[in-house]
Amino acid sequence: MPSHLKKVDHITYACASGQIERWAWFHIEVEGGTLINRIDDVRPDDSGSSMKIWCIDFGDFGVALIEGIDRAEKSQVTKFTDRHGDHAVQHVAFDTHDLEKYIEHMQRLGGHPRGEMLVRNDGFGMLKQLFARGYEEGDAGEASFPEYCQRPARSDTAEEVAITFAEETGKGFYDQVQAAIEEGDEAPFFDFSHMPLHWEVPEPTPLEGFVA
Repeated sequence: MPSHLKKVDHITYACASGQIERWAWFHIEVEGGTLINRIDDVRPDDSGSSMKIWCIDFGDFGVALIEGIDRAEKSQVTKFTDRHGDHAVQHVAFDTHDLEKYIEHMQRLGGHPRGEMLVRNDGFGMLKQLFARGYEEGDAGEASFPEYCQRPARSDTAEEVAITFAEETGKGFYDQVQAAIEEGDEAPFFDFSHMPLHWEVPEPTPLEGFVA
């Protein structure tokens, strides 16, 4: 069966309070990434809670750092680091060949997205993205989850800009998770009752030139 996924688009790490600068230094100075976007408050008018999101480019993929901003209530990002620790992976985003086709396939086999597909312009053209529910049942703010996206084709010119994030990205998943928390939606991403009772793991297909 052909793969629906192309590659990892970006990895989002949740940082404990006051630690985003330290991890930004690590990803930039130690690993060699480039800070391409910095939003210090994705919900400045929200008296309840918010988060920071700093985005670092590595060429073929990106790293997003998020840190909770606690106001009248604890930020969902703070709740996540309280449970999982500092610099824990909140979600991995996978670039797809055809997002709509993958969504149909995923839902047919038991997948449940967090919300509707989001569409926005990030400078290349229209970007499509979908956030799923958590991998396990429970508080939406404490759950790790997948994101699926489809980016426009890239040119091979020197002016090519690498992985980009816009403010709408941060607002998108923060708002969807916050809505799930307020609604008490703790359902997991996948319903494995769709898995065949006698499904067998296929034999491995060796990759040419790959050495384990």
